[in-house]
Amino acid sequence: MKKSKPNYGIDAPDVLRRLYLIGALSLATAVGLMVFQKQIPAARVAAPTFLSSGISFLVCASIMLWGSKFGKLRVRDRVTASLALRGDERVLDVGCGHGLMLIGAAKQLTSGRAVGVDLWQLEDQAGNCREATLQNATLEGVADRIELHDGDARKLPFESASFDAVVSSWALHNIYDSVDRRQAIAEIARVLKPGGRLAIMDIRHARSYARELRGLGFAEVKLGGVSFVFVTPSLCVRARKP
Repeated sequence: MKKSKPNYGIDAPDVLRRLYLIGALSLATAVGLMVFQKQIPAARVAAPTFLSSGISFLVCASIMLWGSKFGKLRVRDRVTASLALRGDERVLDVGCGHGLMLIGAAKQLTSGRAVGVDLWQLEDQAGNCREATLQNATLEGVADRIELHDGDARKLPFESASFDAVVSSWALHNIYDSVDRRQAIAEIARVLKPGGRLAIMDIRHARSYARELRGLGFAEVKLGGVSFVFVTPSLCVRARKP
């Protein structure tokens, strides 16, 4: 019997559907204009524009789909490796979704624990729910090293200084208000132990995360690890709590 593979979800499914739909409609319009270009002189000029636009939208959608299925796994491995975990730490994944970073961290743990927290919003990932995350953890053989919590990044349900490391991937940009994002960064700083390390990968606001962390007194704040798995460039913020 074929072994099931973990499913880490399709990110921004509504955006992906719109890109494919617009791309398909643009190509259909281009074909229609080509057919009627003799009857409609302007169609000869408009057709190439719709054709190139349709191809562009479809290419962007396909890159995003590849990123959701394969690309983000490679990014995950680089980010979790940068934490240099010993194996006995307590690691938090903020906005864990299907468990991408959570399970990546758990694979590096022996006696430690990987903890995930999420609001499980379907607009962020298709099929986003704790059951899907638990299924992935089981398939990856780390179910005994993880725990899941319902919770908001702006008010994390954990005691201060309770984690050795914190990770987050493509989650905090879904908090649209800048004040709320600053609160989320402050909460991440609060639950991290002195000397603990964090890594936040996101498609937007990475530079503002870095500024906030410097303002909170974090050391070794670095921006890097640029990735284009979701077309829009992603950056990783790494830092250490003094």
